[in-house]
Amino acid sequence: MQSSNQKSGFTVRLADPDARTDPHGESSGRSFMQRRRNRHGRGLRGEVVLPTHPGYRTRADRFDDMVLDSAQRLHDIWGKTLDGVRFGVDEIPPDLEQLAAASAPAPLGAYIPATDAEGPMITVYRRVVEQACPGIEELQDLVHDVVVEHTAEMLGVAPETLDPVYRRRY
Repeated sequence: MQSSNQKSGFTVRLADPDARTDPHGESSGRSFMQRRRNRHGRGLRGEVVLPTHPGYRTRADRFDDMVLDSAQRLHDIWGKTLDGVRFGVDEIPPDLEQLAAASAPAPLGAYIPATDAEGPMITVYRRVVEQACPGIEELQDLVHDVVVEHTAEMLGVAPETLDPVYRRRY
């Protein structure tokens, strides 16, 4: 019988009640790691990292926050012009294999125009942006630049006029 913890992603093997043991307490046919269990068979007692510590959030969560911060900054500047625009994050571009085969550079983001059912969508590709960034310190700036560029493409204006702090250096 196995029980898995969804939050931490590990599998805990619970003791088998039908397993027979010899007089010395040894389990027949099972290794030490299979017989080993935590007190009362409950597994880990709590979170490994508390929510107040920096390691609690994953890199993907922090990247999502960077995209949302940039989108909020643009919305604060432009107001109703950006109502209905959706901002999202994908790991990699959907056609990355074809781009690699053609030796073309991978895009940092994409703009999908509005359809009848949904508004426009601006997507930032997390892995590509992280690899294009020279260091973790510049990641927020690059994320903001990608969001500004694709929003400017959507609105048909120059990125410098959309946000005064735009400064694409990469």
